Amino acid sequence: MMTIRQAVSWGSDKLKSHGVENAEHDSFELLSAINGMTRTFYLVNGDSFLSEEDFLLFEEYIDKRAAHIPLQHIIGKAYFYGYEFEVNGDVLVPRQDTEILVGEVMKVARSGDYILDMCTGSGCIGITIAKKFPEVKVLGIDVSEKALAVAEKNKHNLEADNIDFMLSDLFEKLNQDITFNIIASNPPYIPTKVIDGLQDEVRLHDPILALDGSEDGLKYYRNISSEAGKYLEPDGWLCFEIGAEQALDVSDIMEREGFRNITVIKDLAGLDRVVMGRK
Repeated sequence: MMTIRQAVSWGSDKLKSHGVENAEHDSFELLSAINGMTRTFYLVNGDSFLSEEDFLLFEEYIDKRAAHIPLQHIIGKAYFYGYEFEVNGDVLVPRQDTEILVGEVMKVARSGDYILDMCTGSGCIGITIAKKFPEVKVLGIDVSEKALAVAEKNKHNLEADNIDFMLSDLFEKLNQDITFNIIASNPPYIPTKVIDGLQDEVRLHDPILALDGSEDGLKYYRNISSEAGKYLEPDGWLCFEIGAEQALDVSDIMEREGFRNITVIKDLAGLDRVVMGRK
C-alpha cells in the first residue's frame, strides 16, 4: 500500500516520464478527483494510506493522462471564471485566455442587453456572462449538436436561466429580425497546416471542428464579421478571441466590414488575445 503522498509522487514521476507538463499538479488533481482531498488535507494527512480501491482508480487515471488525454476530460470538468463546467471530447476545454474575452464583454455590457455567444461550445462564455449579469439575455449558437448537449448540461448545473441555445451554422438559422447589443465569439482560428503540430492533448482530443480555422485561420472571422452588422444594434459591439498573431488581420477584416473603435486587448502573458469594435 502507498501513502497519499507516495501515490502523488508515483503518479508525478510516471507523467514526467511520458512528457506530460505540470506532472505534479496533474497527479495531485487526479487523486483529488477520487478522494476529494484539498491541499491542506494533503499537507496534514499525506502520510495516511490510500485504499486499494482508490489506488486502482488513480492508476487508471494516471495511465490515461500519460497517454496525453487532457486532465479535464479524465475528471469530466474544468473551471472557468470560478465556475465548474462539465467537459468532454465534444467541446474545447475552457482556457484561461478566454477569460480575457469575457472580461472585456462585461466591461461594455449593460442591463437589458441581448448578447450572442457565437460558437458557444461548452457554453462557458455565454453562461459566465449570464451568471455575472442576471439582467441580460444571452443566446449561444453552435453547429455541433454534441457541443450544445454539453452546454445545456452546464446551463442546468449552473442554474443560468437567462441563456438559451440554438443549433445553427453561424447565423444561418437565426431570425433576421433579431438584433443583439453584443456579439462575442471564440471561433475556430488555428490554420489547418498548424494543427498537426499542436500538443497531443489538443490535436488528438479537442474536436477538430472547434480548432480548424481553414488555410489561414481567418475563415470564421471573415464570415462572422461580414454578417454581424445585420444582427447588431446601432453602436453594438463585436468581440473576438484571437490567436496571438492575428490581431492585425482580424482588425483589418473588421474595419473592411465597417466596424470602428477597433481595439486590441492583451492577455496576462502580454500576447494579443481580443479584438473588439463597434458597428
